[in-house]
Amino acid sequence: MNEITFETALKELEEIIKKLESGSIPLEEAINEYTDAMNLVKVCQEKLDHATEQVNKILSESGELEDFKVSESENS
Repeated sequence: MNEITFETALKELEEIIKKLESGSIPLEEAINEYTDAMNLVKVCQEKLDHATEQVNKILSESGELEDFKVSESENS
């Protein structure tokens, strides 16, 4: 399931939530849908965590990734 995009996982998660909120599916199917939803939440969280890591990095002049830091003097 990690091969899907964040957007696809989110869309599938929204569809599952609609099904579960409708209350019109049998209990066993609801349990399966809930399990699938929890897996999709995990995929989304992992992708968000990875994106956060990437956003917190910038390329230095040497071409290496390093943490982005803004000094106090640049903000004034």
